[in-house]
Amino acid sequence: MKLFSYYYSSAAFRIRIALNLKGIEPEYVPVNISPQVQGQFAPEYLALNPEGRVPAIATDQGVLGQSMAILEWLEATHPEPPLLPSDPWQAAKCRAFANTVACDIHPLNNQAVLRKLVEDFGASEEQKRSWYHHWIGRGFAALERQASERTTPYLFSEAPTFAEICLIPQIRNARRFEMDLSEFPVLTGIEAKCYELAAFEAARPENQPDAPE
Repeated sequence: MKLFSYYYSSAAFRIRIALNLKGIEPEYVPVNISPQVQGQFAPEYLALNPEGRVPAIATDQGVLGQSMAILEWLEATHPEPPLLPSDPWQAAKCRAFANTVACDIHPLNNQAVLRKLVEDFGASEEQKRSWYHHWIGRGFAALERQASERTTPYLFSEAPTFAEICLIPQIRNARRFEMDLSEFPVLTGIEAKCYELAAFEAARPENQPDAPE
């Protein structure tokens, strides 16, 4: 298996965590998606992944993009250890939590959107930061309420699930944009608990082979 990744991509961060939790060691293929390089639009990468995004994985069956689809495929083909609760209702709740990050928060704050705010609407750095904080704050407020009602050590289980896999990279993004997270003590408590695990620590952006020295 090959993993096409960029060290600072939060979507790729999700897949690195999941692979580590599953004990899978893919070949790491860096794709520099920085504005200066935009390697995701290189013809050779678009030939593999026409969407021009990371992450993507290459398997014997072909290439698959979109982090949530990759998570589902990993769970179906490598079921141990499980990354979803066994109870169908809890599994659905877990997916809903993860998708709040992946479908509601992250798309409004990815680099393409932030660049568009600047290029087309002349947003200042302060306005861009305000936009970023607004959408994360709105999403995290809902997730904090859900997390405060949990009855398990992690969000939905005795071990990390899709929920933590999506949450931790998004908290990383919030810290990158200097967001005050004091209103979300349950979420940041889960973050600290996750980083006690080698799978999360090894997946950090700064621990990737393409991270700047």
